[in-house]
Amino acid sequence: MKNQDIENVILFQIDKTSKISKQYSQREFDQKKLGITIEQWILLKIIEETQPISQRELADKSLRDPASITRTLDILEKKQLIQRKPIPNNRRQYHIELTIQGNTFVKNNMEMIKAHRRKSIEGLSSEEIESLRTILLKIQKNMS
Repeated sequence: MKNQDIENVILFQIDKTSKISKQYSQREFDQKKLGITIEQWILLKIIEETQPISQRELADKSLRDPASITRTLDILEKKQLIQRKPIPNNRRQYHIELTIQGNTFVKNNMEMIKAHRRKSIEGLSSEEIESLRTILLKIQKNMS
């Protein structure tokens, strides 16, 4: 492979795209005074889709380390968006679920999230979107 400057490295572009999209969403979260970060939203959405979920499963699914998950869950619990429920016969783990407030919060903000998703693929054909998805999945498989 020929020596490339960083702007031409595909992994750099993927990382840059991820950061730009998170910054875009965070700006809107802040403007709407939602009081959460993108990272917190991602965890809320994973919990909403898979609840109940253990902290270990949440860390695996979100690709985050368990210590940062613990800190984020503490914050979400203080905001009364999630609750930890003991798992029977397991004193070390908890099931994590959204509270009624948490469910309402996710539902109330999904339209904005869907708008962000639409914005991200603006100008792309359905064939381009499917090709991009296929390419990204191949890269993920290569790097796993």
